[in-house]
Amino acid sequence: MKWLIALQDYQLYLNIEKGLANNSIVSYSRDVKKLINYLEENEITVSPLKISEEQIQQFIYTTSKLINARSQARLISGLRNFFDYLIFEEFRTNNPTDLIDAPKIGRKLPDTLSLQEIDLLISSIDLSEPQGERNRTIIETLYGCGLRVSELTELKRSDLFFEEGFIRVLGKGNKQRFVPINTQTQKYIVSYIKNIRIHIKTQKGYEDTVFLNRRGKSLTRVMIYTIIKNLAIKIGLKKKISPHTFRHSFATHLLERGADLRAIQQMLGHESITTTEIYMHLDKSFLKEIVNTFHPRK
Repeated sequence: MKWLIALQDYQLYLNIEKGLANNSIVSYSRDVKKLINYLEENEITVSPLKISEEQIQQFIYTTSKLINARSQARLISGLRNFFDYLIFEEFRTNNPTDLIDAPKIGRKLPDTLSLQEIDLLISSIDLSEPQGERNRTIIETLYGCGLRVSELTELKRSDLFFEEGFIRVLGKGNKQRFVPINTQTQKYIVSYIKNIRIHIKTQKGYEDTVFLNRRGKSLTRVMIYTIIKNLAIKIGLKKKISPHTFRHSFATHLLERGADLRAIQQMLGHESITTTEIYMHLDKSFLKEIVNTFHPRK
């Protein structure tokens, strides 16, 4: 079996069997491609069925000089998944990465914004510009619903259930969930659709998409990043932020105000509560306040 054929089969497996989104498939594939490039550059002729633990270790050792510990751990994890797939398909009987230890890394805490910083970012948007109201609505939706950037760009008008107070979100692995939406965010979305979006000539296939670019197509992830980056520069914000920062802020602010962790897990679409528990490490001061307020022996 040749590497490129194995990689193509692996990508189909991730798509069909695992139901992963395209961005996740690209990420997993990137790890395998790095190994393929290494073998080609060093003129090492070995198939994915015969490559040994020692050859994988040498690749990791060589690559580790160029990447940090977190990227190295991610690379090992990606390769381990690939070889697990080959075992699953009975192409191999062992995984050459099983005895390779990933570097110990601390849990990276996400950056968050204060409510004042979010308000400052939004207030800096020039609403006199054609895309001003759209950009304000984008940030209000990211923060108000805790969405991933891909979930925002793929949001459909048919996903808006404002009478019930929810929006339908297509998350990782094409899994649907319903997320509560507050009245203020609803108001901004309705205003954008009625006053701005209606004047955009929508391209075929994007009639149901909520947020459109000037050409009538859906916004890209890069465009959302650019909008937020420019706003941060505009107000002189020193933090390095991205669309995901608003999702982190959404979860953190809810938790700080006493929201149930399980409820936050459902709204974020996390499969495991462990993923959501990272927000418990951000600020433990409010936990003391909860005990002092609600414990019967306070």
